[in-house]
Amino acid sequence: MKQNKLTGISRGLLILSGLALLVILFVPMWRIDLVAPQYPEGLSLYIYANKLGGNVDIINGLNHYIGMKVLRDEDFVEFKILPGIIVFFSVAFVLVGLLGRRRWLNVLFITFVLFGIVAMVDFWRWEYDYGHNLDPNAAIKVPGMSYQPPLIGYKQLLNFEAYSIPATGGWIFVGAGALALLCLLIEWRKNKKKKQPVALSMAAMCFLMSSCNTGPEPIAYGKDACYSCKMTISDSRFGAELLTKKGRVYKFDDSRCLTGFVASNEVPKDNIQELYLASFNAPPELIPVKQAFLLMSDNLNSPMRGNVAAFKTRELLDEVQKEMQGEIVQWEDLLQ
Repeated sequence: MKQNKLTGISRGLLILSGLALLVILFVPMWRIDLVAPQYPEGLSLYIYANKLGGNVDIINGLNHYIGMKVLRDEDFVEFKILPGIIVFFSVAFVLVGLLGRRRWLNVLFITFVLFGIVAMVDFWRWEYDYGHNLDPNAAIKVPGMSYQPPLIGYKQLLNFEAYSIPATGGWIFVGAGALALLCLLIEWRKNKKKKQPVALSMAAMCFLMSSCNTGPEPIAYGKDACYSCKMTISDSRFGAELLTKKGRVYKFDDSRCLTGFVASNEVPKDNIQELYLASFNAPPELIPVKQAFLLMSDNLNSPMRGNVAAFKTRELLDEVQKEMQGEIVQWEDLLQ
């Protein structure tokens, strides 16, 4: 029976988490920030448990021109049930902490994680409908264009930069889940049971850890625009990307645009996670510049005349050099 009892620290953490969840009723859970040249100070949409907040009227006014739905609190059924769900989990955390039963901690944790997954799926569904179900009679229509905000992270929407991140309430929710996971690990270590499902921990980490972008994002050739020259990126042999440490991606149609952007210091060098160039003979694969073998030749005729091709191996470069001539260069040479 003692093995089924929670330790004092686990019980305290659960009670603390339960009380903290009540704060979510009074603070925003999520925020979507919009930045554009005409709004340098930015616009913000705050999503509370029972209402919308922030610059709702201004955003509705802008969205009217491109046919997006008007945002109204009464259109969200979630606002009617979400406060009750939050109170339920708050009470559940406190009760499990008071009762101190490991079995109920397992049930609570699984239920909490499943609710988080369902909530994110529902949020994505709303964003998809909001960005795709457009008024055909809108004043501004861009064929094939949709305006779905990012689920989490960054996305370019016309001339707006959109950022979707948890707000105070969202971080409290994540923190409560993290503390519940910590309690599970404490109990697992205490009892030294190997039966504790690894899948629980993995599911939790997938939910609690944001889907941070740690690699290159595929370039949609013929659709994405170069961040520097604003031209459509069309030649898959010469695409390029810059990835920041915060996960933001800048796309370019030529190494020349990438090097010019790096030199501009718009993104400080210590904030750059990685730079990528398209694999010349294996597009659309992107190669980290530090691992790439680079050939410069006027015969390459790249879109902005950077005339640099990237290869994964020296052998592949040598084959193309026989036809294109040119010289082998280092990435540092291009930045000078």
